[in-house]
Amino acid sequence: MDIEFEDAKQLYKRVGPALRVKKRILLKKGIKKSEKEIFEYLAKEKWSKSVNLTLNDIVNDIINVDDNVFIK
Repeated sequence: MDIEFEDAKQLYKRVGPALRVKKRILLKKGIKKSEKEIFEYLAKEKWSKSVNLTLNDIVNDIINVDDNVFIK
């Protein structure tokens, strides 16, 4: 079953649970980032360079992105 999204806002809502999990993981490490910041980072740095992403790929990227990229 293919799931397509009309825009980033729709995708953001769909992956919200994964973003909340990642936010909690980061917070336990003392890194304060919002769900929006996590989403925007991945959209710019990873997904903009990819084609034919599945929802599974996107959720996997959210959970497995290196936490150190959010340290500034």
